[in-house]
Amino acid sequence: MAEDPGATLAETSAHAPAVKHLRQALLWPVRLMPARDAKSAHQAPWHLLREMGEASPWREEIDEYTGDSSRFHQRHYNEFVSFLPYVQRFLYGEGRSRAQAGGPDSSSDGDSPMRIFRRHDIAAVRVVTRAGEAPITLEVVHCDLYFFFDVDVVLLNLEVGVNDLSLAQAQELLYRFGRAYPAGWDAEGGALHCMASVEWLAADGRVLASSDAQHSEAFISHVAQHRAPRIAAHWAYLMQPLVSDHSEDQGALRYRQIEYYRMPVMAYLSLDDPKRLTRNDFVRLGLVTGAGEAEAALAGRQGHLPYADHHLADFESRYCYDRFWVDAGAAPNTRYLCNGHALIVVGDARSEFFCCRDRGVLAQFRHQHFLLFLIAHFQKASLLMFSDQLVEALKRLDIRSTPSVKRFKRAIRASFERFLRFTHRYWFHEISEQAQVRALSHLCATHLGLDPLYDEVKERIADMNTYLDADSLRRQANTVVRLTVVTLFGLIGTITTGFLGMNLLAEAEAPLWRKAVWFGVVLVFTTWLTVYTMVKSQRLSDFIDVLSNDRMSFREKLGALVRVWRPGAD
Repeated sequence: MAEDPGATLAETSAHAPAVKHLRQALLWPVRLMPARDAKSAHQAPWHLLREMGEASPWREEIDEYTGDSSRFHQRHYNEFVSFLPYVQRFLYGEGRSRAQAGGPDSSSDGDSPMRIFRRHDIAAVRVVTRAGEAPITLEVVHCDLYFFFDVDVVLLNLEVGVNDLSLAQAQELLYRFGRAYPAGWDAEGGALHCMASVEWLAADGRVLASSDAQHSEAFISHVAQHRAPRIAAHWAYLMQPLVSDHSEDQGALRYRQIEYYRMPVMAYLSLDDPKRLTRNDFVRLGLVTGAGEAEAALAGRQGHLPYADHHLADFESRYCYDRFWVDAGAAPNTRYLCNGHALIVVGDARSEFFCCRDRGVLAQFRHQHFLLFLIAHFQKASLLMFSDQLVEALKRLDIRSTPSVKRFKRAIRASFERFLRFTHRYWFHEISEQAQVRALSHLCATHLGLDPLYDEVKERIADMNTYLDADSLRRQANTVVRLTVVTLFGLIGTITTGFLGMNLLAEAEAPLWRKAVWFGVVLVFTTWLTVYTMVKSQRLSDFIDVLSNDRMSFREKLGALVRVWRPGAD
């Protein structure tokens, strides 16, 4: 997208409604990579974070459900009852009494399959949306890491808030903030589609880390060397002590990008008059396209859409939830926009219920809506992780190496088992019976394509497992054939000696040493004959097949017998 530093965003939004409050939540799913050292390989990632102590800024969050019940308020109760029981168990665990009954470790690891860690050292973030624009400082409401039992996925959640913005500024924040690295650079060397500047600030105003998105050479050389993108410096700082798997940084916890470099985003916009939003405004918000160039954005407010008309003909039916887009109700003129990658809610700042953080729409946005968004993206990231693991198992397979084949089988079996546990623990088609939560959940799942993705991954894993089963049956059949051939030829000697009804050598009265010698000779000969028959069992099996075929001539059967000892007959 072309940049235009000549006109300010404030000038662009002169006729647009003002944003009284913006709340933006980023959700970045990444894949945790296997530990490289033996000690860490058998530990859950949250255990490693706990053991790091002061070396890590992340602290396990004792939330309202697991900590002091005096912190449990009505908004938490409303959140809890919004979900169906099996989703409640996933999100909140089994409860204290059940955890205590499970033993001393139940409350720490056996209760809830989700672990949350939070860092408190970052108080704000100062951004410049485009070169020449004034900096905007956003409050960091919280910064969390979500870990999940038995699934190597971690989700970074960053929630920020700011008051009194123009609509164009809000659009640019949604569009530019939350990109793991630049998509490219313009002719002047400016990073495309990213913030011109990002700085993490401590409570005293100190700059903790800054973005390096404008340094194109560092990103280009990293891709040339590693065939993997380089995470921008400010996001790499935020994730520490987790480090990118393709970086040269040392760390026991390593992660790898699993989705698009643009982080899924949620936004709550409290406007002074949402009815003044044009269709173009809603399109730009719902599809998160940004404000565009200053002149183009102003023209867009006058009727020009960011994309072709036919492409947006069904925008309202596909992306909008308009149940509350009326001049009535507790929160009039509230509209939800969802494209899977983004979930946006806009409403009237004059409505007390819309702005209420305990019972109103803001509370729902931060609790119920956030969790349905988290569930959808966790499911997608998990499915993509399973797909990646299958590809990696195949890449490591060398069919000429027996150890490699065994490792491949173990990897596929383990993937199949984990996928079964994921299905029964984390895969939901319905998460709520409340109309609003259910509708927004369906919108997210539909746009993310979760059901087709699940079916595809399930089919791939099932194909791999079927292949292993077929290979095992083939090996068992070959073993049975070999044993049958050995038994068949051994039967000749058994019947022959049994028919005589006596010992061939009368050594019953011989000295013990002589009987031991004869026993050893017979044992060695019998063992050699059995092993030799097993070595030739495949050819002997072919000979038996030819011998039993009535359509074969005697000469052909004799030729099949000769091929048993002919070199290279296979």
